[in-house]
Parts: sequence; structure tokens; C-alpha cells
Amino acid sequence: MNVAITLATAGRILAQLRHDRRTLALLVGVPSVLMILLRYVIDDPSAFNRLGPTLLGIFPFVVMFLVTSITTQRERATGTLERLMAGPLGKFDLLVGYALAFGAVAAAQVTVVLAISLTWLGLDLAGSVWTLILVAVLDSLLGMALGLFFSAFARTEFQAVQFMPAVVLPQALLCGLIVPRDAMAPWLEWLSDVMPLSYAVEAMQETARTGDFTGVLVRDVLIVGGCTILSLVLGAATLRRRTP
Repeated sequence: MNVAITLATAGRILAQLRHDRRTLALLVGVPSVLMILLRYVIDDPSAFNRLGPTLLGIFPFVVMFLVTSITTQRERATGTLERLMAGPLGKFDLLVGYALAFGAVAAAQVTVVLAISLTWLGLDLAGSVWTLILVAVLDSLLGMALGLFFSAFARTEFQAVQFMPAVVLPQALLCGLIVPRDAMAPWLEWLSDVMPLSYAVEAMQETARTGDFTGVLVRDVLIVGGCTILSLVLGAATLRRRTP
């Protein structure tokens, strides 16, 4: 992997995003709007304090998955990736460049949502703000990595969008947000155990509950990070220098 090429790739993606105001609005604005809606729909500070930190991880995860899968599929369909890889650009240069670019966007995204939640919306955290930001950014990167991987199975942007209900919604239903995972039917709990969003949500809940790096939190962070790296590796395997 060439560091200069990787950074140049990240710079190219950031430049594209800077000129795409609609995508920037989706990435940064939508999670904030959803959090504001949640606060006033619930209209109960104690319930918001319980659900808010968890959704701080889910909302960016969903948005990053959607935007990344569409963006990557568009570059595949237009031949941009093929043209880039015809030169010295390697697979991991490309994917790590994407990860750096979208990681920076994820950090900005989570910071804006958290700032609004802690000030205007009155979110009360028992844990550390910095730990919450770290876990939320990891959740966003997980969504980004899964979006990169599943974009390989879409032939159009419409198909890329369809992967959201197929990949994201089952995880959202089984992650423990609606019903505790240990209260589910055994086969549903087993499915939940193999879905990375379950550990992302558990990490957010653990972070909001305590300011310490507990064993559960460390385990969840390692699993989310490992799933992110695995998705990037699998995404690299789907890249081809020439279209078959």
C-alpha cells in the first residue's frame, strides 16, 4: 500500500463530497434531524437519555451505509474505479482512501449530532463523551465498510438502495434496541449474535452507562473493528482491474 496514493484517494473523495451539497446534507444533516425528531416524539427526558446514545450510533451507521454503497456503485458503473486501478492504484490504496475520507466525514457527522444532543436536546450522559464519539465513529465506519462491500453486488444505484432494507433493517430489528436480545426466541438471539450492529449498539449502551472501559465495551469495540476490517478485505476481493 502506497501512503501517498492512499492520501490522494482520500483527498479526491473529500473533494467530490465538498462539491456535492446534497450528499453532505444527507451525511451531516439527516442524523441530526432524526435525533431532533426522536427527542420531541418521545418528549420524555428519561426515555431520551436511554435511547439517544444508542441511536447516536445507529443513525450514522445507516446513513454511511446508504451513501457509501451508492457512491461506490456509481464509480463501479461509470468505470471510474476501473480507470483508477489501471494505474498504480492498488486495491487497499483505494479502500483505505475511502475509509479515511468517510472516516473524517463520520467524525464530523457524529460531532455535530452529539453537540446538538448535549446542548439543545438536553441529552444527559453518565459516561465519557470522548468514548461515545469513538464508538459512534466506529459504528459509522462499520456502515461505510459494509456499504463498500455490498455495493459489489448491485448493478444499479437503485439496487444499491435496496440493500439497505435487506442488510440494515434486519440488524436494526435484532440489535436489542426494540427488545433485549436475551428476551428473543433462541434462533433470533443466535442471529443477533452474528450481526455486527448488535455489538455496536451494545457498545453505545455500555458507553452511555459508565465512563469506564469495561470488558464488555472492549470486546464490542474489537468485534466492531474486526467486522469493519473484514468487510474492507472482502470489498478488496470484489475489485477488478478489468471488467469481466
